[in-house]
Amino acid sequence: MGEYLVAFNEEWVPEHTDEELMAKSVALKPLLAEMREAGVLIFTGGLDPEAPVFSVDASSGTPMFTDGPYVESKEHLGGFAVLDVAGEEQARYWAGRIAEVCGWPQQVHRFQVPRVRQS
Repeated sequence: MGEYLVAFNEEWVPEHTDEELMAKSVALKPLLAEMREAGVLIFTGGLDPEAPVFSVDASSGTPMFTDGPYVESKEHLGGFAVLDVAGEEQARYWAGRIAEVCGWPQQVHRFQVPRVRQS
C-alpha cells in the first residue's frame, strides 16, 4: 500500500457562485462515501481562505514565525485528500474521480516510504 496526497491549487478553481460550490460539495459526498467504503480515504479537507496562514523556520535554532503565504500568492493550497491505495494506478483512478466531480485539476504526490533502520 502507498499513501498519496491529492491536492489542488486554489488558482485552478474557476469562478463559482456560492450555490455552484454547494452543489459541488453535495456531489462530492457520494464519492467520499465510496472512497471510505473502499478503505482508501484517510482524510480530506478544504482549507479556510479566511483563516490566518503562517510559516515557521527553525533553521536558526529558534522557531521564527512569519505571516503568509497569502491567498493572493500563486501557490495557495485550496484543499486535499490523503489516500492509502495499492499503488499509482489506484491513486490515478481516485484522483481522476475527484477531478471529475470537482471540475478542476488535481495534483497527485506519493508520500515517502519510511526507511527502516537496521541495528
